[in-house]
Amino acid sequence: MITEQTRALMTRVEDIRARMRAAGDRGQVTLLAAVKYATAEQIDALIEHGGVCDIGENRVQQLLEHYEAMHHRDRARIHFIGSLQTNKVKYIADKVCMIHSLDSYRLGQEIEKQCAKIGKTMDVLAEINSGREQNKGGLLPEEAAEFCLSLRDFPHLRLRGFMTMAPKCEKFEEYRKFFAETYQNGLDIWRKKLDNIGGAPIMSMGMSDSFEAAIMEGATIVRVGGALFRD
Repeated sequence: MITEQTRALMTRVEDIRARMRAAGDRGQVTLLAAVKYATAEQIDALIEHGGVCDIGENRVQQLLEHYEAMHHRDRARIHFIGSLQTNKVKYIADKVCMIHSLDSYRLGQEIEKQCAKIGKTMDVLAEINSGREQNKGGLLPEEAAEFCLSLRDFPHLRLRGFMTMAPKCEKFEEYRKFFAETYQNGLDIWRKKLDNIGGAPIMSMGMSDSFEAAIMEGATIVRVGGALFRD
């Protein structure tokens, strides 16, 4: 039996998908549920009833708790989207399909070490600090190209694209500016510096208050949490 809480959650999912379509999504943008404010039961409901199988975890301890409690974890594609300490990589390397927040060579070394142990190649995104905010992680835009080239040192890492968290903006157009700059910078790096990779880069951009602006500027993944789980 589907509970009233699950019905309400599914209504929010459909509302967000409608807004994604209105912003220009034609089925090419992945809705990633950022589950910082979710229970394992809500995550299971998203997977079973909402068709949302891409799950974004911000914290290692919460990821482990959710993982143990989920009934449908075999159907989930778990992404790590928060700041990741090197000493925590070993706990998640076998559980996640992608790490969005790679922003240092040292972290790359540790992901390489842990993935080599289990014979896994980890998909990663280079995180770019588009707003140049001192209190946030991520590479400065001008550092990103050299950093991406350095990842060739790690055979168990597969660079798939870029992630950014825009600063908190008051106006919609301000979000678009940050996302447009990150998209263009990422595309330039991909085409001019990383020509042996091929394909198109993943662009993980936009959250609950900005995912529509991100879609308009080329996002291929949007990370939505509060709009799903907080009334």
